[in-house]
Amino acid sequence: MVKHIVLWRLKNKADAARVKQELESMRGKIPGLLGLEVGLNFAENSPVDIGLYSEFSDRAALDAYADHPVHVPVKQAVGPLMAERWVLDYDA
Repeated sequence: MVKHIVLWRLKNKADAARVKQELESMRGKIPGLLGLEVGLNFAENSPVDIGLYSEFSDRAALDAYADHPVHVPVKQAVGPLMAERWVLDYDA
């Protein structure tokens, strides 16, 4: 199993609910994507506004996700709203 964690700082925090909805729209629609959670950060003094935690069956599934036709429009919708992005991928 592979864990895929992405953290973002938004250009405008008012877009957080929209970003969360976009990311959650992928749930159950991509082969090998076993689980997906999206959280809005309430921690004070943190550079992170929103986070994605997801689990994939293996590295091949994570690689396929990058260009999957369900994921691509989500990236296109949320990408312009992001100021910074951090990614952590690891084998579990």
